[in-house]
Amino acid sequence: MAALQYPARPYEKRPVKEHLRELVAQALLDLRRQERIPQDLATPDYVIERTKSREHGDYATNIALLLAKPAGMKPRELAEALVANFGETQHVSRIEIAGPGFINFKISQPCRLATVRRVFEQGAEYGRQTPGSRDSVTVEFVSANPNGPLHVGHGRGAAYGASVANLLEAAGHKVQREYYVNDAGRQMDILAVSVWLRYHELSGVNVRFPDNGYKGEYVSEIARSLRAKEGDRLRFSALDITDGLPADETEGGDKELHVDALIARARKLLGAPDYRIVFDAGLHWCLADIRSDLLGFGVVHDNFFSERSLTTDGYVQHAIERLREQGHLFELDGALWFRATSFGDDKDRVLIRENGATTYFASDIGYLLSKFERGFDRALYVLGADHHGYIARLKAAAQGMGLDPAKIEIQLVQFAILYRGHERVQMSTRAGSFVTLRELREEVGTDAARFFYVMRSNDQHLDFDLELAKSHSNDNPVYYIQYAHARIASLFRQLKEKQLAYNDSAAVSARKLLTSEAEDVLLVELMRFPEMVESAAAGRAPQVMAHYLRDTAAAFHAFYNALPILTAEEETRHARLGLCKATQQVLANGLALLGVSAPETM
Repeated sequence: MAALQYPARPYEKRPVKEHLRELVAQALLDLRRQERIPQDLATPDYVIERTKSREHGDYATNIALLLAKPAGMKPRELAEALVANFGETQHVSRIEIAGPGFINFKISQPCRLATVRRVFEQGAEYGRQTPGSRDSVTVEFVSANPNGPLHVGHGRGAAYGASVANLLEAAGHKVQREYYVNDAGRQMDILAVSVWLRYHELSGVNVRFPDNGYKGEYVSEIARSLRAKEGDRLRFSALDITDGLPADETEGGDKELHVDALIARARKLLGAPDYRIVFDAGLHWCLADIRSDLLGFGVVHDNFFSERSLTTDGYVQHAIERLREQGHLFELDGALWFRATSFGDDKDRVLIRENGATTYFASDIGYLLSKFERGFDRALYVLGADHHGYIARLKAAAQGMGLDPAKIEIQLVQFAILYRGHERVQMSTRAGSFVTLRELREEVGTDAARFFYVMRSNDQHLDFDLELAKSHSNDNPVYYIQYAHARIASLFRQLKEKQLAYNDSAAVSARKLLTSEAEDVLLVELMRFPEMVESAAAGRAPQVMAHYLRDTAAAFHAFYNALPILTAEEETRHARLGLCKATQQVLANGLALLGVSAPETM
């Protein structure tokens, strides 16, 4: 749809809430000038929010309630003084004081009707701020260890992180989406040994598989690919592999000691170059599978950052030196420690062990430092709920290195629990019994999965209802929203079939006819969209957008069922079809932010 070109009226340039906030700010300034309130009185963190009832107008602010006591006035008295100092505005048709001192605003009809024109003009950009107008943010999310396929638990972090990144970008931030590849940890060594032992099985050498090895079918698939490429060159006898190893748990030993000994034996027998071949076989297969799975889920990362590069590029050493320069390191029992307790952590942290090896924490702070040295203004981590203890130690390290901890944000994503009927599905990566994200997508579809994952706040547990996600009913929120979009597309198909006239200019000219309650409710919902983008981005809360889209779809369905559209008189038909088209655009814009499609047919 070509953008309509009209000179913008004052109330068509920015979201209404911005104008209301300016109205309040100017009134406060006038009261200070009049010496009605002290000059040095700080403005409290007040809100301008949607009213709960249309009878109370469209928006309300609590500024008078918060400022009254420090100003030495009664709330209603202060509210009256503020209202008396509100200047002329085309945005507001009525201002009232309610209850103990709330100030309610009724938005003017011209301002409401301007929404249709604004949506037509801006199209897919409606609701979005100027790109790059705010600070740059690197958003790290998913970052599952590349030791197996993504499961449904990873899916929630993927959907949440991708949606937050989209919202931040829409709110004007420059956003980089990053996946941290743990390609240097012990779990990857366990995967390498698991692949190596399956490789031996294919070669006719049977060694009892460790209790804590990775047992999924994908491990055998990797082993088959390894053997096809390397033949029997990496094969050893069962005695070579197992002779002298400590017993595992089944034999009354310690499974962790057993698998660590297996890793050491594999390294010794293979030598560093061939061990790397086995290690990389597992890493590259899993990473390629993860990339493919995420792409199918509509999630694209700008960068896959290697943990190993932290050492080769010097970030770990640089982070340690930053802490040393600040005087926050000490030695104890041959190890090098960071005095994290000086910055609120519950204990001090080892950076370099007595054997000279750096710790996971050393990698963590090297990675943190890299984000800022690569030029980002802010670092946002999206992590699983089991990383709660990570927050204090990372913030402590940031302070210790001289970084601003306020620029580091960690959002924790609670677990998603999958139910098949009334039966909870158990998941274990090592046992290989997990439900993969790919299987979930195949069963319920990417759209339903993406939407259901972000319907609830990330800090709340999510029970994923498979049956509801697959249903074609109004109880399924994503279906209900998509149906509204498809219903509008159907209207325009019918319009063409009936050879009835419509154009956007006529719709804009006729919008003054949108006077019914159902039309007004829908207009107000469309007007709110930029505010919902801002609110969802600021709160890192895609569920705000999900709920908004559900409300907007409900307003559209109510309008559709209440009023004739195609059979209305010509000018009214243009006005109502214009409202439909604007609604369709807003629904598409909002769904896109959540990674959900906007179908033309259902």
